[in-house]
Amino acid sequence: MSADPVEIFRQEAQDLLEQIEQGLLDLASRPDDRDTVDAVFRALHTLKGSGAMFGFDALAAFTHHCESAFDQVRKGEVAASPDLVSAVLAAQDHMRALAEGREAPAAEGEALLARLRAAVDGAGAAGVAGAIGPAMTTWRIRFSLPADALANGTRPLPLLDELRDLGECQVTAITDAIPPLDALVPTECHLAWEVVLTTEHGRSAIEDVFIFVIDDMVLDIEALDAPAVEAEIAGDQAAPAVTEAAEVRADSDGADTRSARGGGGETVRVPAERLDQLMDRVGELVIAQSRLKQLAAAGTEPLLRAVSEEIERLAAELRDTMMIVRMVPVGQLFGRFRRLIHDLSRDTGKSIALTLEGEATELDKTVIERLADPLVHLIRNAADHGLETPEQRAAAGKPSEGVIALAARQSGAEVIITITDDGRGIDRARVRAKAEENGLITPDAVLSDHELLQLIFQPGFSTAQTITNLSGRGVGMDVVKRTIEQLRGAIEVTSRLGEGSQIALRIPLTLAIIDGLLVRVGAARYVIPLAAVEECVELSLEQDVRSTGRSVITLRERLVPFIRLRDLFATGTAPDPHQKVVIVATGQDRVGLVVDQILGDHQTVIKSLSRFHADVGTFSGATILGDGGVALILDVPHLVAAGQRHDAQLRAAG
Repeated sequence: MSADPVEIFRQEAQDLLEQIEQGLLDLASRPDDRDTVDAVFRALHTLKGSGAMFGFDALAAFTHHCESAFDQVRKGEVAASPDLVSAVLAAQDHMRALAEGREAPAAEGEALLARLRAAVDGAGAAGVAGAIGPAMTTWRIRFSLPADALANGTRPLPLLDELRDLGECQVTAITDAIPPLDALVPTECHLAWEVVLTTEHGRSAIEDVFIFVIDDMVLDIEALDAPAVEAEIAGDQAAPAVTEAAEVRADSDGADTRSARGGGGETVRVPAERLDQLMDRVGELVIAQSRLKQLAAAGTEPLLRAVSEEIERLAAELRDTMMIVRMVPVGQLFGRFRRLIHDLSRDTGKSIALTLEGEATELDKTVIERLADPLVHLIRNAADHGLETPEQRAAAGKPSEGVIALAARQSGAEVIITITDDGRGIDRARVRAKAEENGLITPDAVLSDHELLQLIFQPGFSTAQTITNLSGRGVGMDVVKRTIEQLRGAIEVTSRLGEGSQIALRIPLTLAIIDGLLVRVGAARYVIPLAAVEECVELSLEQDVRSTGRSVITLRERLVPFIRLRDLFATGTAPDPHQKVVIVATGQDRVGLVVDQILGDHQTVIKSLSRFHADVGTFSGATILGDGGVALILDVPHLVAAGQRHDAQLRAAG
């Protein structure tokens, strides 16, 4: 119960700023959307009020100017022009810095406000030119506050002052509920008020006065001027009921958020570190359960075995539930890039459209956080290198507007995120020439198309002819690859010259617990992620002898390269007489891993390797087994790549 109020405000401010940004980006394409204008205004109003309440006076004062601008948009006095939207977007960045406590120079704020005033003045002429004088409506407003309102810091006088600012009003206090003097508690509020207000503002403006207390109070708003009300309803597509408005505000302020999946369920805001701690405890429970299972299997007590099976079931259910709790839709990540595309379109002078697909696909929150920077690099590269200028696109017979598509879909225990553009594509000849110039390959090197395209992820590699503010220095793509590999993922690149490129990121659903196949190689045990396993076949002694030097087996009339893990890990032991080949795959690539014995499935709690072992590409982590021993987790994409190189060498030699 000792949560820092300032931190709580910052979390709420972050949500409000996201709402403002998304609303502004919607207005860029739909400037006449009244609902979006109202939503942006309400978010600005809430941010201003919350900032003042928590002592962020500079934020409240700055936000007030943006709120006033959108109040004029709501009244029809100013149009939501592109200049106004861009000015408020830039101001929103300044608000974010003020909310987060970062350095926000006053001079920068003044410059942003000057830009905002210029945008309002420019949009005002356009907005007022065809405007009709506002209709006046008379409203009767009755409201009462909860008894503990005064003790909680709510003051009725500022609410009445805000109503008075909306127009001409008469205020009457209702004293019917005041108890006798001997029963009166001074800190309790028993007054109610009736206000008759004549104003040009609509019902939503009146509701906004009570935005911070509307969930707990009694509020009745009645229009006394029926014709004016009918006109407002026709223009606004019916005003919401007070109870509905309360639900909307509760949702936008994070106080009573309804689940995005429907069903009217409620969610609770929980700090991310608490989820991490809970995940660690679940991991320890899974390890303890594995130990109990091993002890029960070694004994002869049926009751112990029954208890072990019950705990195994409960641990599995708890693990699955914990995984679901940690999952968040990638739409939260994709939504950030609408602003990026807006800015890139302005900076590059190109017309760029962003399309999103599979936003409901879910990923572990930790994975989502670590994917943000790589996707920013890839989208910038697609905008700067991939898409042509409008003139170049017209010459190539393409629409002037370039398209960058972000898509996500689940495939087994992986999520595949693709970044596709319809630009110029990757020039293989230029890539090869640049790689030779940088000494990455020799002029006579024989490379597959996959290997050639993977060169773009080498440090310092860039085919850009000029350096811009966005790219061209060769910094970024190697960071992308390193980050994806740290996530135990893989990158696939496809491109057709003149038609565009696609980069696919294959990411595991979670970094915490996976189902694995436990195998033995020599005297050591290893875990292969079960999601990558396709099948297991036996490698007979004859096949082993016959494949010496070639390392391929025939599986349903198809040659599959394999790796003898015993040789790779230099176990120094003789092979078992009945070796097994575990066929693993990532995407379309398959390779066999020869092991001595398959021990069975294993719920694997992933432990990170030390910094000393961080560069060992063969392993992605380690896990603790039920007997207290340690098993290393194999990095399947790395081993598949090794198998591909080996297979390519065989083809070249043969």
